[in-house]
Amino acid sequence: MRRKRMPINLDQIPSFEEHGNGFDQHSVLVEEIEGLIRVYGNGYVERPQIVPSVSNALPPELGVTSWDVVVDKLNNIWARFYIPTQCQEKLPLLVYFHGGGFCVGSATWSCYHEFLAKLSAKADCIIMSVNYRLAPENPLPAPYEDGLKTLQWLKQVAFNGAKQNWWSRYCDFTKIYLGGDSAGGNIAFNVAARLGGKTTASGAVVMKPLVIKGNILIQPFFGGESRTMSEKFLVQPPHSPLTTAVSDTYWRLALPSRANRDHPWCNPSANGVFEVEDLRVLPSLICISEMDILKDRNLEFCSALHRVGKLINYVVYEGVGHAFQVLNKSQLSQTRTLEMMDHIKDFLSV
Repeated sequence: MRRKRMPINLDQIPSFEEHGNGFDQHSVLVEEIEGLIRVYGNGYVERPQIVPSVSNALPPELGVTSWDVVVDKLNNIWARFYIPTQCQEKLPLLVYFHGGGFCVGSATWSCYHEFLAKLSAKADCIIMSVNYRLAPENPLPAPYEDGLKTLQWLKQVAFNGAKQNWWSRYCDFTKIYLGGDSAGGNIAFNVAARLGGKTTASGAVVMKPLVIKGNILIQPFFGGESRTMSEKFLVQPPHSPLTTAVSDTYWRLALPSRANRDHPWCNPSANGVFEVEDLRVLPSLICISEMDILKDRNLEFCSALHRVGKLINYVVYEGVGHAFQVLNKSQLSQTRTLEMMDHIKDFLSV
């Protein structure tokens, strides 16, 4: 039975004096995903260092330069850039949001640092990996707001030209894409839905001087109160990064208080969201994993967009599960990751 997310009344938590010297309010555990996050009754959040955080250094042989920039100091939004070292012409820019159920993850995680550096080299593009605010301290729509602030920051950079940011000489601001994996895919989709500006005949959005051309959604994290077949019956290997129980916990922590999994931020297929005439959906590449519990939901998402005439293309990667491109080092996963990079490169070149 699904546990309801109930508001926490701190007045009901016994005080230190009531329990003696051995009592610690942190011991009142409200939510936990083993090894990733613990949330306590007094609002304290622990995130064990399950994935190493790394600097922006990269091996020279990779042919990619990386550095970090501050986007919004007040909200601690920053980004890690990747650009091919031998860049001689203007390149498309992929604004990328990492996964982690909105609750964990970082642009400093070694798995993202490695994946995005290789993607920059393989797809010949500049990548801006955004470090956004996390739930439950900052529930939805905070990450969507952070994505919009990032685009506003890019607008200012584009207006200033190369005066303050040398890399902007090599960035084609008329070829900007929003992307991400898992929760990051959800963020990219919802940021696109909130974009201002005019829409071109090709579906791109003009935010002068920026042109946002498309979405790259890798295993986008959506849910719903009714289970899909893959959520109910697809058996996951031990230590899978996403099970139905883990998914439910992420949504309880990320959604607004008292919202359920049919909230449009979780389930855009519910309540006729896709039938809204002015729903802004960019031309999209949607990457789906065959062994992912999100497979059926991602396919339903594609079908819903297709029915309302949105320009989408999707690929199903056989034999691999959720987040294989960043968390699985098997030979099959590496092969599928290279295939994904090729598909992304083709999409960026349109």
